[in-house]
Amino acid sequence: MRHSKGNASMVTIRDVAKESGFSSTTVSIVLNDAPLARYIPPVTKKRIARAAEKLGYRPNQFARSLRSKRSHTVGVMVFDMTDPYCTLVLRGIENTLYQASYLPILTDVHNERSRFERYLEMLLDRRIEGLVVLANWLFLDINLLADLEKSSIPTTLIGCELKGDSMSSVIVDNEVGGYLALEHLHSLGHRKIAFIRGPKALSDSAPRWRGIRNFAKTCGLELDSHLIVDLPESSDPLSSFEAGQKLTEALIKQKRPFTALLAFDDMTAFGAIRALNRAGLRVPEQCSVTGFDDVAASALCTPALTTVRQPMEAMGAGAVGIVLEGIQAVLEKREVAAYHRKVAPELVARESTRSLL
Repeated sequence: MRHSKGNASMVTIRDVAKESGFSSTTVSIVLNDAPLARYIPPVTKKRIARAAEKLGYRPNQFARSLRSKRSHTVGVMVFDMTDPYCTLVLRGIENTLYQASYLPILTDVHNERSRFERYLEMLLDRRIEGLVVLANWLFLDINLLADLEKSSIPTTLIGCELKGDSMSSVIVDNEVGGYLALEHLHSLGHRKIAFIRGPKALSDSAPRWRGIRNFAKTCGLELDSHLIVDLPESSDPLSSFEAGQKLTEALIKQKRPFTALLAFDDMTAFGAIRALNRAGLRVPEQCSVTGFDDVAASALCTPALTTVRQPMEAMGAGAVGIVLEGIQAVLEKREVAAYHRKVAPELVARESTRSLL
């Protein structure tokens, strides 16, 4: 009986052997490209290949992995899939793994420690060869980091910088980003500026604020403490929209005038614009607004948002590159040091900011 390609999963090496007229051993050597294959005549190889193609034979990757002790899979752990920040980072991760013929196993830990631990255990059980983690405040937990270190597989964190020799990291230069954002508003003539800072526990918050203060010091700009507010801590990545709206409403109620608002991230900026519009303040005519990240919606909203762009797709690709180098080092039984990469942000000026002059 002939097998159709629709039943490819049922086709075995024995079927290919029967079709081609060669022994199962010879077929196995050819189809698995075993070392002995170099001794088999090209004409035989072609005949076996034609038979395999005709039957729709596909190799058993699981069996191959058992023999080679390799899975060609990389675990990808995301803190929360609903965060718009993750989309482009994941695109960079997926594209790079695809080009290297590795399969990503994607898990969403929902900002829960218990889920992270369980998924890590499950990924290790499936013998992943590397791990990429999109990190946030959850990964400040020293015990959680210890769980990762114990895995002893090449690991790169995106969005969280850890100094050490066990795990690599890829982050944006948040300090430079904060500097660029305030420099832009200052260049447009804004001096009365409101700030919505990030949550104190988030690792991005301090360096972004440091960059803002550094620029203010450089140009002698005085920051009004009454116009500085902080986002609350939350495990919901979309909560910064609501928080941005409420904090901006509170700033407006103070009756302390400001001509520009610098938000911690794009979602916060969207919330701030909503609050300004509801208060009858037009953006950017009466108040300029900047964000940070350059998520997809930033270019689509009205007005289009001026923001500091993180090269998110490149960060995902870079993290995979580091992990793949680590996997190669393991295969070659050589040491490779953790690599900490800091990428440059870019100011993207759109319609939500304008000159006062």
